[in-house]
Amino acid sequence: MLAAYFDCPGGPENLYMKEVMKPNPGEGEVLVKVFASALNRGDLLQRTGNYPPPKGASDILGLEAAGSVAELGPGCSGRWRIGDAVMALLPGGGQAQYVTVPEGLLMPIPKDMTFIQAAAIPEAWLTAFQLLHFVGKVQEGERVLIHAGASGVGMAAIQLVRLAKAIPIVTAGTQEKLEATAKAGAAAGFNYKNEDFSEKVLEFTQGSGVDIILDCVGASYWEKNLNCLSTDGRWIIYGLLSGGEVHGDLLARLVSKRASIHASLLRTRDKEASSVFLQYKERLVRAFTEEVLPHFSEGASPRLQPLVDSVHPLHAIAEAHRAMEENKNIGKIVIEIPV
Repeated sequence: MLAAYFDCPGGPENLYMKEVMKPNPGEGEVLVKVFASALNRGDLLQRTGNYPPPKGASDILGLEAAGSVAELGPGCSGRWRIGDAVMALLPGGGQAQYVTVPEGLLMPIPKDMTFIQAAAIPEAWLTAFQLLHFVGKVQEGERVLIHAGASGVGMAAIQLVRLAKAIPIVTAGTQEKLEATAKAGAAAGFNYKNEDFSEKVLEFTQGSGVDIILDCVGASYWEKNLNCLSTDGRWIIYGLLSGGEVHGDLLARLVSKRASIHASLLRTRDKEASSVFLQYKERLVRAFTEEVLPHFSEGASPRLQPLVDSVHPLHAIAEAHRAMEENKNIGKIVIEIPV
């Protein structure tokens, strides 16, 4: 089968399509024929040698995939049939013509959705759902500040906050991105490049601040985050785009607000014992499938929409990486896999 590959860490120019062995499904696994995957920051970090796949995971790029069931491994329970349209969050291997997935981690693709649209769901939407509900315990009426609001996770989080009857507030770096977040349901948005988002957030919330912060930026935002975090607020860190080294009185200010810091990465859970990993991921996938997935179907109210920024064929994988590095995408960059 064909797969996205690189032989040594480096720039996008190191990426190419490689002929590799098709995987065989193990006990309780399903072989999926992939029609579309999507690009994530983790793929860029893995390409540069800064985010190796968990032990036992595929070294092929791709943290999500959408396709159809091609084969059932031994011990499968019978919940899936050959030809079923499915999507999945993966520890790796999604940017290839086939990938194996534990059967409990698959999700059905809504009938009126394309594979391209479905590929934009697993990583971004499961991440946002996990951060808001499993980690942040978001409640109706709470105010949630979402950094990188126009990213895949950001656009998913805006809609999930609205679904939870809470109030999404975002930061982004261009007016175009802020307009896109407003269209997705953001109650307010601020350009972090030309205004102090913490002061604007306090102004918008009449001085009370936000209850939850979803932060993929890290070090450079810590003071502003604490400035606009409410008493008893939850600061959830799921990325470190600006690094992780902090200098200053972070702990003292955190204590003064009785605030809490939570940190989470879905992919790192794959390093845990397989039974613990499966239990957590299956519980997450099951909750998302039951509570959120029906809202992607036509006629649902409110209806959720995955946002696709652009589509690149697998042979142009380097171009897709360059597009994400330029940080201009609004929503997901999708990779179309050759049949």
